[in-house]
Amino acid sequence: MRGTSRASLAGVRERFEPVLTAAGAQSAALGAQLFALVDALDGSGSLRRVLADPSVEAEAKATVVAQVLAAADPRTVAVAQDLVRQRWSADVDLADAVETVGLDAVLASAQHEGDLPAVEDELFRLNRALIPQREVRRTLVDTTVPAEARGSLIDAILGGRATPATAQLARRAATAPRGRRYVAALVRLSDLVAERRSRQVATVTSAQPLSDAQRDRLGRILEQAYGSAVQVNVIVDPDVLGGLRVQVGAQVVDSTMLSRLMDARRRLAS
Repeated sequence: MRGTSRASLAGVRERFEPVLTAAGAQSAALGAQLFALVDALDGSGSLRRVLADPSVEAEAKATVVAQVLAAADPRTVAVAQDLVRQRWSADVDLADAVETVGLDAVLASAQHEGDLPAVEDELFRLNRALIPQREVRRTLVDTTVPAEARGSLIDAILGGRATPATAQLARRAATAPRGRRYVAALVRLSDLVAERRSRQVATVTSAQPLSDAQRDRLGRILEQAYGSAVQVNVIVDPDVLGGLRVQVGAQVVDSTMLSRLMDARRRLAS
């Protein structure tokens, strides 16, 4: 998203957060209703363009989205109306923003239940399990495969052992990939969990396992670099180039930050 859309989304998220706090576990249902709105926007370019068009009167757009969500919870309608009243740099940004607010809602329900740490761990484990499964990853984003079949595949992988929020979000990422690779969708979810827990997530791919001491040391280095708490998740891949690859959000710490990486490796070896 560009600046205008980012600012619009940030404002809506901030205003919606007290609603989610009050809704508690019910937030998951609000999230599901917002995902239905995303599907409607993705399925109708004309609807998306109208609701994101700055030349259309804001209250007229609010009326349209209320009609689309006629059967939804009033809290879902209210946040959707808040979204369509904002300015968006591109119409697709509106659909992305609705999705983000829906994800916030599901994660707020997990937070209310005390499940956020488990969700974070489960998303990471699912990501790690899928990395060597190329055909499975391909199937999960193959739109020629029915959405229900893709969702059932994720249900089978999770085996009924995940928290409700993880199950809902993992299934959603499979049934509505929206042009994203599945692993990328999981990384985005992990970033939102970390944001809700007021910390960033670093996914470290290493040629060799890291000891607890090395993980702690790398975490401290990254915290100094990024200025906030960092959760370090480690994936072991013997083929990783250079022995260590670190991704924090969308930023990959590789050759563009070689000096910092080399310094990190020297400290890990000490």
